[in-house]
Amino acid sequence: MTTQHRAPHDHAARRDRARAVLADRAATHLLVTDPVNVRYLTGFTGSNGQLLLAADAADDRLITDHRYDERAASSCPDLERILDRDPLGATLSAAPSASLLVEAEHLSWQQGRDLTARAEDVGVRVGDAKGVVEALRLCKDDAELARLAAACRITQETLAWLFDDVVVHDRSERELAITLERAFIDAGADGVAFPSIVASGPNAAIPHHEPTDRRLQPGDLLTIDCGAEVDGYHADHTRTVAIGHLDDELTAVHEVVRQAQAAGIAAVADGVTGGQVDAAARQVITDAGYGAAFLHGTGHGVGLRIHEGPSVGRGSAATLRDGMALTVEPGIYLPGRGGVRIEDTFVVTSPAPPRALTDTPRELQVL
Repeated sequence: MTTQHRAPHDHAARRDRARAVLADRAATHLLVTDPVNVRYLTGFTGSNGQLLLAADAADDRLITDHRYDERAASSCPDLERILDRDPLGATLSAAPSASLLVEAEHLSWQQGRDLTARAEDVGVRVGDAKGVVEALRLCKDDAELARLAAACRITQETLAWLFDDVVVHDRSERELAITLERAFIDAGADGVAFPSIVASGPNAAIPHHEPTDRRLQPGDLLTIDCGAEVDGYHADHTRTVAIGHLDDELTAVHEVVRQAQAAGIAAVADGVTGGQVDAAARQVITDAGYGAAFLHGTGHGVGLRIHEGPSVGRGSAATLRDGMALTVEPGIYLPGRGGVRIEDTFVVTSPAPPRALTDTPRELQVL
């Protein structure tokens, strides 16, 4: 694999943004336990790592164990490390008589009970920091956008190759999924963003179908929803094609979905809500008589997780802002016959239209 030079992440600047929350909440420390949030704020990717963020940056600590000491020193050279397999005990020792915020939604019920009892014993007040780091992650910086763009480039180029050179009738869904995911790695991806959805014929009516040994047949719709992962950042891209030929109704359905996606894309702008984007796409499908066959939201945010904020679904009040990355992916699903989904990943830009990170032709392709 060829490693491309990309701008480094400024983890210290991200921690400073999170630190501002402490003053707002009259807290002295924030314990970050979600591995994705720890990665975002520190660069650490080990399976055991927590960030203790303090009001004074000099007091920030990465809590891990001896297995990851050298790895943490390499990936987080600006952070002092605490090597302790009891992160709650290490936190309470490092923050005596503090006001501590924790990511309550990332603690188990038992961990929450344990933390509350132990904090009371040492006079530490505990509050909830739900969504604090996730809110910071909504708008991507240049380093993040570069990695998202790289993941999307690999994804769309590899999927186009699969359609051009690999997809023929009698190939199985499972064969196509394996071939596609191997090709992602060969093209420079670090992994796959999620298990690829390869759905043919009646299986295409199942939005999250898992590939089977079913073989492609003339007259099938074939939906492939896939993504490469680059340095933790996820691509998401879907195209639906026809095998050999397609009947008139399914051909028309594909065009309805294409027009619905175009309407959703046109609605994406700084200051609109995810619900407004969903409504624009959904109205096209409803007007065509297929409203009940659109089974999911129009999109979702992407980044260090394949599904993250902002929500782009029915009634979503999430406000889109410059720098957010999201998908637009309307679909129509007809049980027993097939389905169509067309999906691309975009970056909200202001005042310009959204920037497409995946942008292959959306018209029906007959293979």
